[in-house]
Amino acid sequence: MLRAVLTSAITLGGAMALAGTATAGGHNKCGKISLADMTWASASLMANVDAFILKEGYGCEAEIVPGDTIPTFTSMNEKGNPDVASELWINAVREPLFKAMSEGRLHSAVKGPITGLGEGWWVTEKFAKDHPGLNTVEKVLARPDLFPYAEDKSKGAFMGCPAGWGCQLTNANLFRAFGMEEKGWVLVDPGSSAGLDGSIAKASERGEAWFGYYWSPTAIIGKYNLQMLPFEAPFAGSDNWDGCMVKAEQDCDDPKPSSWTESEVHTVVTDEFKEKGGIALDYLSKRVWPGTVMNGMLVYMTENQATGEDAAIEFLATKEDVWTKWVPADVAKKVKSAL
Repeated sequence: MLRAVLTSAITLGGAMALAGTATAGGHNKCGKISLADMTWASASLMANVDAFILKEGYGCEAEIVPGDTIPTFTSMNEKGNPDVASELWINAVREPLFKAMSEGRLHSAVKGPITGLGEGWWVTEKFAKDHPGLNTVEKVLARPDLFPYAEDKSKGAFMGCPAGWGCQLTNANLFRAFGMEEKGWVLVDPGSSAGLDGSIAKASERGEAWFGYYWSPTAIIGKYNLQMLPFEAPFAGSDNWDGCMVKAEQDCDDPKPSSWTESEVHTVVTDEFKEKGGIALDYLSKRVWPGTVMNGMLVYMTENQATGEDAAIEFLATKEDVWTKWVPADVAKKVKSAL
């Protein structure tokens, strides 16, 4: 299967190279393209930016259709539509996706369409600046005194996930794996998504230390510039992660210290799109968002209650230094004229 997947990637790379050559003297019409507008903000923004650039810059008939991870993957795999999933988090569909890639039904246009994304353990910006030497998870774990727990100042507070979230189990098992209770830590349940965000906002705005779980890209990371800490411990393997870390405590007898599993994200396209996409495929292969820019746009969307379509116009109007690197000069000129 791996050989087939690699062959798919190599073939796709060749197709994109040919597309670039074919369009050197001008940009041909690329036909109808459907893009999935996922239910979370970053994916909606990305899909709408893609649609605008493909329509106005390349002359494609770009259509936005509703989507979500599982339904979109299933439809692309079984029906061949939509043509593009701009931001597909593949952990939930890894095995069937790789099978579809090995069999040639789906292809990855680009792995990692946003830099710096993923889950992990974070600290506030001020803490990172005040304590530059405490720059890994393990170094922070040795200093619970710097994160006093409100109900027992002799303990350090680690903010986990709300009860009922899948990440609650993972954080609880990592807490045990690293012996954090013995080191003087308390695993705090924030109670809700609002409680988790509120704890970050409160600490950041008061200049206090905060240590806990979060993920990127998100508005809260962008607004408060939280810093993700790397783990010194290597990833302890999928058997430990899938067979223990993600399960309830009674089903995870011996959790091993481990870095967080990689959150893998791809821009995925159908085989038909790979064959007909041409210039559109060439664009998608080059389009990688800086994580800081995406987080900043998510702050904009939150504060202005902006839709993905609204935010796409804002991004294209204010971030020319980013997106003009993804397209030729004549395409950029057409996009600017259409704003």
